[in-house]
Amino acid sequence: MTNRLADTLSPYLRSHAENPVDWYPWGEEAFAEARRRDVPLLISIGYSTCHWCHVMARESFSDPVTAALIDEGFVAVKVDREEHPHVDAAYMAAASAFTQNLGWPLTVFTTPGGRAFFAGTYWPPEPRPPMPAFREVLAAVREAWTVRRAQAEESADAVTEALARAAESAPSDLPDAAAIVTAAEGIAAREDRLFGGFGGAPKFPVATTLRLLQHPLVRAGSPDAGAAATRALAAMSGSDLRDEDGGFFRYATQRDWTVPHYERMLTDNAQLLEVALDEGDTGTARGIAGFLLGVLRRDGGGFGAAQDSESWIDGVRSEGGYYQRPVSARGELEPPAVDGKVITGWNGLAVGALARAGMALGKPDWVEAAAAAADHVLRVNRGDDGALARASLDDRASAAPATAADLALFAEGLLGLAAATGEAEWAVTALRLLDPALDGAAGADPLLAAQGIATSPDHTDGDLPSDAAAVAGAALAAWRLGAGDRYREEAVARVRMLAARALGQPFAHGSLLRVAAGLVAPPRQLVVVTDDRDGALARAARDADADVLAVVSPAQAAAFAAAGFELFEGKAATPERLYDCRAFVCRLPTADPAEVTRER
Repeated sequence: MTNRLADTLSPYLRSHAENPVDWYPWGEEAFAEARRRDVPLLISIGYSTCHWCHVMARESFSDPVTAALIDEGFVAVKVDREEHPHVDAAYMAAASAFTQNLGWPLTVFTTPGGRAFFAGTYWPPEPRPPMPAFREVLAAVREAWTVRRAQAEESADAVTEALARAAESAPSDLPDAAAIVTAAEGIAAREDRLFGGFGGAPKFPVATTLRLLQHPLVRAGSPDAGAAATRALAAMSGSDLRDEDGGFFRYATQRDWTVPHYERMLTDNAQLLEVALDEGDTGTARGIAGFLLGVLRRDGGGFGAAQDSESWIDGVRSEGGYYQRPVSARGELEPPAVDGKVITGWNGLAVGALARAGMALGKPDWVEAAAAAADHVLRVNRGDDGALARASLDDRASAAPATAADLALFAEGLLGLAAATGEAEWAVTALRLLDPALDGAAGADPLLAAQGIATSPDHTDGDLPSDAAAVAGAALAAWRLGAGDRYREEAVARVRMLAARALGQPFAHGSLLRVAAGLVAPPRQLVVVTDDRDGALARAARDADADVLAVVSPAQAAAFAAAGFELFEGKAATPERLYDCRAFVCRLPTADPAEVTRER
């Protein structure tokens, strides 16, 4: 039997198309069927490179007896968290009311209106105390709905109301430098001084946290807090978390960075490329770029979402077996599959990181790859209305719209690409995408909104910046490049809205606090006007520590100025010169590379 998932965009959903479960994709049709039958929804959320999602699929969703129990008592909905991030965020928040062991696969039981009344993650086919069997869970939930329905609906109402209250925030003052440094020191106090990084097992790279600790304001105010990021990257780069080919795995199951969870995500690697650049670790940076370009890059130029943890070895599915072989011996094996979804926001992270890395390390082919990925997203990730979609696969756009975070992350990547190439049109496009995110014209999943279900209640970082931090970060980048004070004001407003929470829980708000640091510290902006992009003046600028580095020809400087980017005003008519600016106040231009200081 082939269910409704066979023709969906998501590789994860397609992998369940032959299940005996009568799956629905996320959409109004499933809700209508639940209302018609007056039964709960079973919403199963995962993603294609999730090992335990594969395990539960093999053990339970492929079992005809279990499938019959699901179909008899529920309307089953399968969701790809990477295609519908707000759905995942909403139900992950709801699940926290029922279990502390959050993760994927996420299994949520809801009323026909989508309000959660019970949730969990992986359940085995047979009891494994303290975990009950999945069939036992199904029977208990069905009994609760038919015998104690009023209690189930009361529980759902309570969770929904609690999440709505949690989503409310009141603005506070913009944090000053001292408060940001204190927050960073609070993070550094959690450092594992023996093995590097933070916390015990499982251990994640937490790139958003590392990037806060690397900020010049933090390193100046608390050198040891800044050094925690240096120690973490060195520990991870020299550990089993990093594959021989240069790409990083999702996390380590042991405190000493051993026994990785072998999936490899675009999000982690793109952000860790930025971390490596900030550390001056060119070897790690080159390895990550090689993984992105050699493994995740898809035909057409976009970057796939992730590489699986599992592969076939000698006719058997093996988790990690491929990666445990030396690189020299892998040629005889079929590599783990790559989820080819080209996700708009995640590609923005890759575009920005590769553009910056290619410029810094003298790799113009990396910058060209970043431009190709940007072009692919702009051409292919388009809905029927012409607006950017969340993702595409095989040149087919998803019906899910791009979120505000997608637009912001992609816009920030385009701003970095504009600086690296000198092409103002990338920056103009970035502002066209960013403005709807700033104005609230992009955001919540429409089906969740129709059901009155709150999304993203706490705005904390996960494996990438929170929505609020992503939008604020893009606005800050636009202001730094000269798009106007409106963008700084937008960034300030978003930081102020969550500042109290961020200072109280800095580990969960690293990306927002990094934006706060960028608003407090005057940016250093370097503009090199030259017809020789590889000349001595441009090379000196690339070695300098700056928030903005743009190498442009006189004609390109004029194009930026004509497009309204004030950083470039009055710089087009000069001979070869470097402008060293602090918050748009520039020193006298120089043509002497020796006058370009590395330090701020």
